[in-house]
Formats: sequence, C-alpha cells, structure tokens
Amino acid sequence: MDLLQRITIDTEQCGGRPGIRGMHIRVTEALDLLANGLSPEQAVKALPDLETDDIRACLRYASRRFDHPVLLAASSG
Repeated sequence: MDLLQRITIDTEQCGGRPGIRGMHIRVTEALDLLANGLSPEQAVKALPDLETDDIRACLRYASRRFDHPVLLAASSG
C-alpha cells in the first residue's frame, strides 16, 4: 500500500482537512505530536488508533504538500 493512500480528505470529516485512514484524526494532529518532541512510537501511544505507517504517511504528505519551488527575486543594485 502506498503510504499516501492512508491520507484521506472527506468534507464530512475533520472539516474537510486531511485525515488519517478515514478516522477523525487530522494529519496536523499527528504532525503536532512530532513537532512537540514525541517520537513516532510515542505518537502512536498518544493516539492508539494510529499505526507507525500512519505517522510516516503524514510526514510524506507534508513533505510533498509543501515541496514547491521558491522563486528568488533578483536584487537590483
């Protein structure tokens, strides 16, 4: 299974925000746990419905979602 298939978007769940496997757990909730210093294993313990692959899927989703080219303005001088 492709990890990104674990990320679901349903207008009836999570306010239309990306969720995990159709559950009422948003991608941002899992990412916030990691950002606050929890390991993936600790995040799974904090949200017992999650699996380690769900955490990996959230990271991959975020990486791909925010991977965009940055255009630098040429400075004149």
